[in-house]
Amino acid sequence: MRLEPASEAEAAALVRNLARQRTPTRIEGGGTRQAVGRPIQTAATLSSRKLAGITLYEPAEMVIAARTGTPLAELEAALAAKGQMLPFEPPDHRLLLGSAGEPTVGGVVAGNLSGPRRLAAGACRDALLGLRFVDGRGQLLRTGGRVMKNVTGLDLGKLLCGSWGTLAFLTEATFKVLPRPEAELTLLFEGLPDDRAVALLCAAMGTPFGPSGAAHLPAGVGAPRARTVLRLEGFRESIRYRADRLAERLAEHARVERIEGEASAALWRAIRDVEPLAEPRERAVWRLSLPPKRGAEAVAAIRAERACSVLYDWSGGLVWLATDEDEDAGCAPIRAIARRLGGHALLLRGSRELRARIAPFHPVADRVRALEAGIAEAFDPLGLFNPGLRAAGI
Repeated sequence: MRLEPASEAEAAALVRNLARQRTPTRIEGGGTRQAVGRPIQTAATLSSRKLAGITLYEPAEMVIAARTGTPLAELEAALAAKGQMLPFEPPDHRLLLGSAGEPTVGGVVAGNLSGPRRLAAGACRDALLGLRFVDGRGQLLRTGGRVMKNVTGLDLGKLLCGSWGTLAFLTEATFKVLPRPEAELTLLFEGLPDDRAVALLCAAMGTPFGPSGAAHLPAGVGAPRARTVLRLEGFRESIRYRADRLAERLAEHARVERIEGEASAALWRAIRDVEPLAEPRERAVWRLSLPPKRGAEAVAAIRAERACSVLYDWSGGLVWLATDEDEDAGCAPIRAIARRLGGHALLLRGSRELRARIAPFHPVADRVRALEAGIAEAFDPLGLFNPGLRAAGI
């Protein structure tokens, strides 16, 4: 049974009916990330596809609101027309996941999806001013506000952002936005091993020159030679000055090249969308979140256990890792190493069989699991929404 409400009132009524019948329900946006998480069995699909359209845009206030079924491309086009952008550079994982559909506003919020600019501008949840949603009882609720000065009280949006549709059916999101930079420039260092590359990225982020992207692509990941890249954005004269000073600071690490215009933009789109690890398609892809200075250390330890290809983002704090699916796709050593170094690991891409065999989301301590269960009980007491997607029983 597929349900596509065209209004919030209709969505609330549908959820109340689902609750009366205790119908387990899949929450769906654009359908681009349906293969993330544990495989679930549901009797209904509740889609936000018809909840589309921008409901508020105040360029002078730098605030935009849209229904959650709004294609992300539509929202970004409206912002671009006014010289503005979403701060957190949301990724498009269709190539990586081999999926179709269209990324939506709700999908971005549900996954707290954030690209390379997260280092400088924060994550999706940091740009989220307000949310409207239907809980598991069929109540239409809201949290936050539609202008920055009115965001007060308990910010439930931060909780719902990143819940992957397991707590509520999102209907509208409001974001703060930023001016679009006049230009960008990328500093490229070739041939560095992972440890030296991460050291360079961390050194660059400690300068006053404000990189908005800091990534490392080892040899064979998108190019024959290793590439360590730093992005600078803003006014052209400011970028040139900052690039000169930053290159001077980092001259001891390696010879630096400069990339500008569309070549720079294309490189960062590929990093944002993890394109270099999209093939071979049959490999599992892990997303490791770590303290930035521990990224290369984590990868070295994992490589001692199994072969893998990696891409570092967020100055080494985000490691994308592709490896064969044999046995558990390296789940045990990858998670043990990530945990030892203060991080965690999410299996973002894997076969249905693999995702049924292991926990795609990083297991949490018992006390955290109890807290998560309590939150789920408060939002969705019957466990209607995406049951078991993140963990069995939640």
